[in-house]
Amino acid sequence: MGYITELRKLVGHRPLILPGAVVMIFNRKDELLLQLRSDGGWGLPGGLMELGESLEETARREVKEETGLTVGELTLEGVFSGAEYYLKVANGDELYSVTTVFSTNDYQGSLEVDECESLDLKFFSLELLPKNLQPSYMKYIKPYLHKKGLDS
Repeated sequence: MGYITELRKLVGHRPLILPGAVVMIFNRKDELLLQLRSDGGWGLPGGLMELGESLEETARREVKEETGLTVGELTLEGVFSGAEYYLKVANGDELYSVTTVFSTNDYQGSLEVDECESLDLKFFSLELLPKNLQPSYMKYIKPYLHKKGLDS
């Protein structure tokens, strides 16, 4: 995360607009891969864009770093931004996230927990998502559930 670290040295804790990407990865049973994040709760693999990256490259890099998986074809599911995506993190940094959500069932490799950012990786049925799924990630998943008719 060199770019953001360098940027923070210049602007301190002031609000920034930061683009990033997350990926909904589905196995053959149409179960969703979630990451038990070391910062609390379950979420989707993903993270913030680095200089020179496309959003697709960001998504692929973050998935590889956080899960050990290499993803192929990505489908754009949506872009989430606005006042409701404002965050103030524990160190006082403020940001407005612009998050691009992709989905895929095209992946290779074996799951490997990145112990810096993850405590666990697990596939979940869309009907039985964990109770401690972080609310921001649920906002990204809800439109997909609606599209599949699973939002009742």
